[in-house]
Amino acid sequence: MADPQDDLKCTIETLGPVSRELDVEVSAAEAARVHEEMAASFASRAKLPGFRPGKAPLDVVLQKFGPDIEHEVIDQLIPESLHRVLEKNAIRAVGIPSVRDVSYRAGEPIRYTAVVETWPEFDLPPYKKLKLKKRDESVSDEDVAKTIEDLRLKHAEHLPVENRGIQAGDFVILQIQGRDLKTKRLMPVEKISVVAGHEGNDPAVEAHLSGLRTGEETVFEHAYPADDPRKKLAGKTIAFTMKILSVRETVTPAVDDELAKRMGEESLDVLRKKVRTELEALKRRDARRQSSEEAIQAVIDQASIPLPESAVEEETAVVLKNLAAQLPRRGLSREAVESIRAEARRQAEQNLKEHLVIRKIAQAEGFQVTEEDVDAEIKAIAEANNLPLARMMDTFREEDRREGLKGTLLSRRTVDFLISQSIME
Repeated sequence: MADPQDDLKCTIETLGPVSRELDVEVSAAEAARVHEEMAASFASRAKLPGFRPGKAPLDVVLQKFGPDIEHEVIDQLIPESLHRVLEKNAIRAVGIPSVRDVSYRAGEPIRYTAVVETWPEFDLPPYKKLKLKKRDESVSDEDVAKTIEDLRLKHAEHLPVENRGIQAGDFVILQIQGRDLKTKRLMPVEKISVVAGHEGNDPAVEAHLSGLRTGEETVFEHAYPADDPRKKLAGKTIAFTMKILSVRETVTPAVDDELAKRMGEESLDVLRKKVRTELEALKRRDARRQSSEEAIQAVIDQASIPLPESAVEEETAVVLKNLAAQLPRRGLSREAVESIRAEARRQAEQNLKEHLVIRKIAQAEGFQVTEEDVDAEIKAIAEANNLPLARMMDTFREEDRREGLKGTLLSRRTVDFLISQSIME
């Protein structure tokens, strides 16, 4: 197909569901116009022997800087013409197009081939009256009691123990040093903290804690098995010197009105009602999240959605960046790294498909988000976080942040619509 403007021609070949090849020609007249501008710019700045700066004749400038000027023409006209072609033909490009076979000399047209990845066009399967699992949103008395028990434990105090030895559950800080009985080599002095009786404690330490008091010291030996996961200890017999630096016991408050007051409530009954209300809201949010995931997945499973590789790679990089904060920096095997990359790619593909499905449904239903909707959401965020509205408005003043929030609202509206149209079973 040809652009109706004489200065630009283009033929488009479909290489696949998300790939187009564009053969573009920028007319000799348009290339000459830009070449003339570039040549004049070079001439105004050129410093050549025998001429004052900017006063060299144009033919001398062209002879000296001809290839550089041609490169400048190419660098300007290829992006400009490619943008016009994509816009004219409503091609939604993904990533940076790959340009090859560039041909240009002064006085001739510019010709090049560009391969462009695009967002896919796909047909939506039926998305109304989806059958979704009905989820239990009720909160039991046991749920409330467990939450209050967790709150009680969080308000526990760790008080020094003075008149008895260590018991299970005590928080102990100790100093320990080992010596390899075979090599006689001393190990570094370590200061560690343990909870007496915890299953994760070193068995050598755990076996000698009970009954010791603050300030007391003990000496013992321990033979570690050859398959112990700690390589520095595996298969060795170590003589330890251990000193107890401090012992604290955990004292938890009773479940009564005093506990409620410590949490800012008038009474235990008021605390229970508040906990129930919060648990019910949490259950509703969790049920909505699960239903939305189920609904979107039901649509994805029925649709054929090819994905552009550049978009998958970019989204995979984002997923990996988020995962990196949760992973150890060292010690991962090559197999573990490859497994993490594969999972990141799978999640990236899922993210993109969810985005495309939600966007497609929103378009089909004519959903839109106005600036007033965005302002109302910012106000709600400010109120929920007890922050000044003006400060929150400043936070979202940047255009990309407002657009991001607009996208979130559109997704929420679309997902709410999907759930409202579904059949809960």
